[in-house]
Amino acid sequence: MRFDFAGKRVLVTGGGRGIGLGIATAFARAGADLSICALEADQVEAARQGLLAFGGRVHAEVRDIGIQSEVEGWVDAAAAALGGIDVLVNNASRAMAMESEAIWAANLGVDVLGHRRAILRAAPWLAVGRGAVVSISSIMAFRHSPWHGSYSAVKAALNSVTQSMALQLAPRGIRVNAVAPGAVEFPGSVWEDVIRRNPQFYDDLRNLIPFGRLASPAEIADVVLFLASPAARWVTGQALLVDGGQSLVPGQR
Repeated sequence: MRFDFAGKRVLVTGGGRGIGLGIATAFARAGADLSICALEADQVEAARQGLLAFGGRVHAEVRDIGIQSEVEGWVDAAAAALGGIDVLVNNASRAMAMESEAIWAANLGVDVLGHRRAILRAAPWLAVGRGAVVSISSIMAFRHSPWHGSYSAVKAALNSVTQSMALQLAPRGIRVNAVAPGAVEFPGSVWEDVIRRNPQFYDDLRNLIPFGRLASPAEIADVVLFLASPAARWVTGQALLVDGGQSLVPGQR
């Protein structure tokens, strides 16, 4: 399926690398104008330069989605730069595995409050074109582990926010959904460190996934584009697992 987003204005948080950059690239390839934000200035600029190659407009800023003024300021700046908003992709995540109070607060600030604030700020623009929101959740919202308590909890909360915002915004013609990826690898991902430190863990995980490999960002991006497109016009409030069957395996990590 080929998606056409020509003339659409798409915002992607955490668009500097990995899944976020894969999503932004897929939208750019489909003809969209883009605004991305991320924490690292060098990543933001490199992503901006790469996205410009597809011929659309690209607005990019360094922003911390965990700070209310930052996320709201970015949404406002993106809408001004692009002339509106048609799609919002909430991808940014702290993704921290340690269990301190500070980590819990950081995860909640980005993955729950940051995403909700972005949706509320973008909603007036999205309502004009009956737009769509897609947030990036995780398989960990459904399958917990003792090492990722805060991450699992905030992703489960994000799924709940997705449902409540879907109900709240449906009368305005705005659809709100989530994608819950399984293990995804890309340059600079956590899996590169796992391969170095604990290759047996990586091999065990890879071999347990029914397709025998981890996902690429492009495979997550394709589903995001589907949910943002008219092909999913009757889909809202859903958290769609995109994991190559990983969640089907008993005892899967």
